[in-house]
Amino acid sequence: MNDIKSIQSEKFIGLNVGTATILKELGRGSMAIVFEAYQRTLKRKIAVKILPKTFLSPTTAERFQQEAEAAAILAHPNIIPIYEVGEMPEFLFMSMQWVNGKDLLQYIKKAKKNIIPSKRVLPLLPSFNIAIKVLEALDYAHNQGIVHRDIKPPNILIEEHTKRPLVSDFGTARFTKGDELGEEYILGTPLYMAPEQVSKTDVDGRVDIYAVGVMLFQMLVEKLPILKYDSMISMLKHKQKKKDGIFLQKPSQLNPVLDNAVDGIIGRALAYEPDERFSSCLEFIKALKAYRNKHLLKSKVSQK
Repeated sequence: MNDIKSIQSEKFIGLNVGTATILKELGRGSMAIVFEAYQRTLKRKIAVKILPKTFLSPTTAERFQQEAEAAAILAHPNIIPIYEVGEMPEFLFMSMQWVNGKDLLQYIKKAKKNIIPSKRVLPLLPSFNIAIKVLEALDYAHNQGIVHRDIKPPNILIEEHTKRPLVSDFGTARFTKGDELGEEYILGTPLYMAPEQVSKTDVDGRVDIYAVGVMLFQMLVEKLPILKYDSMISMLKHKQKKKDGIFLQKPSQLNPVLDNAVDGIIGRALAYEPDERFSSCLEFIKALKAYRNKHLLKSKVSQK
């Protein structure tokens, strides 16, 4: 199967997709390309995500349409709104709000390049605030019956001026080939997938809670303490069987600013058994806010 990297974006430039005209590529993931586009009907800049059918199963188009339509009903200040979904002969597409900013992964990568070792992580207070806002968006979506399934830093966009985090990619995470654990099994991104997500499709919102736990851990340490895996599949199999998790150290062992309470919050979010995690995003939010209010809001360390 061809890799998404092999697809030339030039062939899409100038193409009319729904009510928009493709202008230039913004980036690409494992199965989709995102373009800047001009929406002719409302005369505004938007983003269009294109999913080539070569990466999708024959029954995906209908499922994609149904899920994307469901995601399009979401209206929350921390969720990127979907404007239009559709199908072309060679690809599916989804148009959405264009965000002037960078994704969270870019902020994490920038921090890791800092010449000062102590600044190679994101500050604690902003990290907690990002997690809280993402969880508020997910709580809203869960109440609408929608589970994201692919929460990760590239899917969290940060507005340039307001620093508001926005969750993207609702409705696209589950649409890839493979119903069994194999080379084409990608129902999420392995590092952020909850153990039960490896073998089940009828998951609930606690898989998103697990993913936010991984993401928060990643923001707060220079490098996640995990084994090196030969492949994505080996990580998935290990995660499925290893009940004590794939992380070899606690957050506080890698960042002296952190304490046992932070370990406990992240550890609970990353519990192997769903019933041992936070029962809801609201419960996770409550724990983060309690720690933030007690330790961070007046702490000079958290502002650095």
